[in-house]
Amino acid sequence: MQYHPLRRHACALLCAIAFGMVMGLTVGTEWMATAQAQEAAGDPDDAPPPQTSALSFYYNALGPFYTVVFLLLSFVFVALIVMNIMSIRRQSVVPPDLVQNFEALLNEKHFQDAYELAKSDESFLGHVLAAGLAKLQEGYAQAVGAMQEVGEDENMRLEQRLSYIALIGTVSPMVGLLGTVNGMVSAFRVIASSQTQPKPSALAEGISTALITTLVGLSLAIPAIAAYSIFRNRLQRLVLEVGIYSERLMNRFQNVGPKKPV
Repeated sequence: MQYHPLRRHACALLCAIAFGMVMGLTVGTEWMATAQAQEAAGDPDDAPPPQTSALSFYYNALGPFYTVVFLLLSFVFVALIVMNIMSIRRQSVVPPDLVQNFEALLNEKHFQDAYELAKSDESFLGHVLAAGLAKLQEGYAQAVGAMQEVGEDENMRLEQRLSYIALIGTVSPMVGLLGTVNGMVSAFRVIASSQTQPKPSALAEGISTALITTLVGLSLAIPAIAAYSIFRNRLQRLVLEVGIYSERLMNRFQNVGPKKPV
């Protein structure tokens, strides 16, 4: 999976989000200045807004739709983090015990026991070694080809699971951008439909939706992209170790040719 397109899309989304935030802050600042002028003039219609908790403010700003969407993205993100931590452990990819026991059995020329050991192991390296020993009777080249094929399949399986974290990092700011546009449209609709100068409180709902959805979307996207990069680098390092260990363990069979039929 290429990471450069993701970075380009993220930059474009952030630019659009920044534009929406600047527009929202500009409109909000202008009408807040008007409110302060009215309060200084002693306008009796301007009453202080009721105080609410931060949780209520965030929920009211997001609304039911964005609240549910961001909660779902958060739960999926946490589940993916846990799943990838479990699957990219060294014990799940390159178990040290398997390397030691497999090499000891090969040194004692217990090849069938070594094959059974690798076959019963559920790790990445175990699948690769089992595939190589299973094809060894056809020749060393065929065994290496089988190990490479199984290694590519296992690597693709782990990268596909890992790519969903990058998907969270891409979708979250897009949902935030949708909320930004939706909130700015609501704010400008209030301005367009008002016969007189609207109060800042009438614009606060749309502007708060625009800014809070952007904030929550970025709060999910930033750790998702960081976690994807960290996990991907670790996976690449472990896959490289699988290739090194499998080549070292199977290199003793390099001169083995295919058995001829009797």
